[in-house]
Amino acid sequence: MSPVTDLPPPERQPPDRLLLGPGPSPVHPRVLAAQARGLTGHLDPWFAEAVDEVAAMLRVVLRTANPLTFAVSGTGSAGVETAVVNLVEPGDTVIVGVNGVFGGRLADMARRAGAQVVTLEQPWGRVIPPEQVEQAVREHPEARFVALVHAETSTGAHQPLRDVGELLAATDTLLVVDSVTGLAGVPLETDAWHLDVVVSGTQKCLSVPPGLAPITFGPRAEAVLAARTTPVASWYLDVSAVRRYWGAERAYHHTAPISALLGLHEGLRLVLEEGLESRWARHAEVGRLFQEHLGDRDAVLLAEDGHRLPQLTAFAWPEHVDEGALRRRLLTEHGIEVGGGLGAFAGQAWRVGLMGEGATHANVDRLLDAVDELLEG
Repeated sequence: MSPVTDLPPPERQPPDRLLLGPGPSPVHPRVLAAQARGLTGHLDPWFAEAVDEVAAMLRVVLRTANPLTFAVSGTGSAGVETAVVNLVEPGDTVIVGVNGVFGGRLADMARRAGAQVVTLEQPWGRVIPPEQVEQAVREHPEARFVALVHAETSTGAHQPLRDVGELLAATDTLLVVDSVTGLAGVPLETDAWHLDVVVSGTQKCLSVPPGLAPITFGPRAEAVLAARTTPVASWYLDVSAVRRYWGAERAYHHTAPISALLGLHEGLRLVLEEGLESRWARHAEVGRLFQEHLGDRDAVLLAEDGHRLPQLTAFAWPEHVDEGALRRRLLTEHGIEVGGGLGAFAGQAWRVGLMGEGATHANVDRLLDAVDELLEG
């Protein structure tokens, strides 16, 4: 066989981009360095200690004492699917809040797992009120869980959870929370708010490259797992097997993503060095500043007032602005990535993420200066 002569160039170097879209977010050099230090075996005792430290730090960031807290080997969507397929048995009723793309995706996952899905609909940009949840649970007391998206990445809506958690704590219905974009960006209190399962992703406010999904199961959720009478619909995401790797047994299930976990280890250290409350406050301040400046430019925020995420802002430019062309020029001429709209907002909206390492005043200034230059040019 002749050698291949038309190989791609060696050591492809990513272009210099400022990542201000809906994810991934900018990554601290310490995280990248941690991922590049080298490999051990995924069952090596040294790596086992690092895995235990990741789990311990995740409990701090998730504000929980739940023993069953770990990182799914997959992106945030894999984490959400882990929650769904482990809790759902065929024929179960589940209630899902749908007010954007990711609520709809969660409902689809539940249907595929064999659930009878009751959707709680709200217009895009609005949140699911506790009264709507209460009514649905009253009508469906057999529901296995209610699932809500804490931070709806398609709209920038910030879903309140505390009242729903208190409501469901007095019932047999669990509360499952998709906080892929919420964790470490806005307050999240797993134990204090009675959240039974919380799922996140690394590539948003944790500022770690995509590929892992932090997840925690509370005592009520663990009881449901223990009482299953049918096999979990996914071999790979079956928590009963995966938990044996994350526990003292360290039993083989699949080859853990070693470099990704070492990056998460360093990313969590950075979060805890800053302090969760300080990190929440930084996101709140920078997001508020950006949203105020958008108003000065006649942009329309798409999430309802009082329920807007600071770290992810969805907005529409005035009608005379070609949002797609503006986004492309922003990337090619200024090296800044922002996201376009999804679903009902496709072709209308921008989604700007000021998450983790990206939540800075300097990034707000750079983005707005670049946009102003393009609009005036």
